[in-house]
Amino acid sequence: MRTRPLKVALLGCGVVGSEVARIMRTHADDLAARVGAPLELAGVAVRRPGRVRAGIDPELVTTDAAGLAQRPDIDVAVEVIGGIEPARGLITSAFEAGASVVTANKALLAEDGSTLHETAEKHGVDLFYEAAVAAAIPLVRPLRESLAGDTVNRVLGIVNGTTNFILDRMDASGAGYGEALDEATALGYAEADPTADVEGFDAAAKAAILAGIAFHTRVRLDDVYREGLAEVTAADIASAKRMGCTVKLLAICERTSDGRSVTARVHPAMIPLGHPLASVREAYNAVFVESDAAGQLMFYGRGAGGSPTASAVLGDLVAACRNKLSGARGAGESAYAQLPVSPMGEVVTRYHISLDVADKPGVLAQVATVFAEHDVSIDTVRQQGKDGDAWLVVVTHRAPDAALRATVEALRGLDTVRGVASIMRVEGE
Repeated sequence: MRTRPLKVALLGCGVVGSEVARIMRTHADDLAARVGAPLELAGVAVRRPGRVRAGIDPELVTTDAAGLAQRPDIDVAVEVIGGIEPARGLITSAFEAGASVVTANKALLAEDGSTLHETAEKHGVDLFYEAAVAAAIPLVRPLRESLAGDTVNRVLGIVNGTTNFILDRMDASGAGYGEALDEATALGYAEADPTADVEGFDAAAKAAILAGIAFHTRVRLDDVYREGLAEVTAADIASAKRMGCTVKLLAICERTSDGRSVTARVHPAMIPLGHPLASVREAYNAVFVESDAAGQLMFYGRGAGGSPTASAVLGDLVAACRNKLSGARGAGESAYAQLPVSPMGEVVTRYHISLDVADKPGVLAQVATVFAEHDVSIDTVRQQGKDGDAWLVVVTHRAPDAALRATVEALRGLDTVRGVASIMRVEGE
């Protein structure tokens, strides 16, 4: 083992950053043995230097993140600040100074990952980001390395723990969305401002990253269709149960049937209880991968939190440091396929539609006619009525999403349809 240490800059020292520093300190000997050289924490960039940070030498703490990122003696910079700026500028500065970068920044990668990859390649350094998707679950590296010789056709997953906790509570207790969100907030699963989670932005950023790696195509956040949880009701959860399903917020990335394009989307969906993802409870994450040769693979574990995310960061840090010692580089961006990303309207899926209708003869026939006019085939219909109120629950066969949406709009125009109570896609079959 060489004696000169590899120097690490830590950009950010919140929940994840402080855990990275702790593991570097408490497992220093093991990390050195695995890398082939000691790792030295050379600086820690923070916004509030007066805060006590247990186990971190105050002499290492600085508010000059830009200066730390630009230091020529830094071998690897670990960025755990998050957001777009100043993270983008700091990562670029580290590349230009000759440092490899390990980041957990899903938002930045989804928005500008291709530029970061190009800059890293230009300066002959690594960009690693296992922690950006599903925290401790090994997913990025298996997709871009272990399955590099295979053809991935579909990635289907639960990649946000907050939303899975909320839906799990709604399913288990019959609570409404608001009650379940309040519980998630009280337990620390949801942020004070939960928008990024419950509106699907977090999952959409992860879907963009996964689709790009899986299909060797540049996919940006804007390419990902997104729906959040706000419209999911206790009635939707109950209806799913009657169908032998549960509701999950899914990230779905797949090749189209002709293989000429890809799709990426995030939205709530009903999935059969027999599907592996249906049993994913609480704030856990799981991703289901389907490929030609390997078949079906499932990755499961804690998808958030300081320790799980730090675990993924440290794994990347070890890989980046090994490459520094050997003069090698890890796998960079693979976007050779350059497949177009199809709009949501071209996605072939199924719908579960709940209609409030007039309780009189002929209503079902009118509704069925609308479906037929839009070339959407009905799988099942459940009808119930009492005291002048009537409900129709229709589940369709697979059809283009645009045709299904047009069907719903036409149904709203029927005099006998008082309202479309809910619409949800059905996946995982």
